[in-house]
Amino acid sequence: MKRITLNVNTASIIQGLAASCLLLTSVFAADMGQPQYKAAGQTIAAEYKKDKQACARQPSNAHDICMAKAKGHAQVAMAELKENYRPSDKHAYDLSVAKADATFAIAKEECDDQAANAKDLCLQKAKTAHVDARADAKMAMKTAAANAQARSDAAIDKRDAAYDLAKQKCEALAG
Repeated sequence: MKRITLNVNTASIIQGLAASCLLLTSVFAADMGQPQYKAAGQTIAAEYKKDKQACARQPSNAHDICMAKAKGHAQVAMAELKENYRPSDKHAYDLSVAKADATFAIAKEECDDQAANAKDLCLQKAKTAHVDARADAKMAMKTAAANAQARSDAAIDKRDAAYDLAKQKCEALAG
């Protein structure tokens, strides 16, 4: 059996190729057309319907948990689809909120299996995690907007500085 050894440069090249493949995959996913978007939406709806049917066989609270998981999965999938179809800060926020809401809905149903104080504590933990996740999503959206404004302001400042330099050079040559 022959052993293959890779030097550091070969390993770096392989990592670079893997990263390039991932980048190309995301570029093509972002370049989705209307027909692909609609087809993906229909696939998500069909999976949700199938998941709901599978939940019907579950007893009592297991059914509720299964339904929360199915609904959450569908909502997150739709939010991801929108984010891939038309990437924006708003869609990224909506995706984060969909994940938080789905996690909260599942946690609430799982808390129903507990009794008395344990149930109350479980619900409070779930609510706290939900509020934290939504706040993080809101902060990320506001940070992205602030960063975009800062980049715009920096570009204006650079352009003004370049103009002032060019103006001074012209004045030096003229006079």
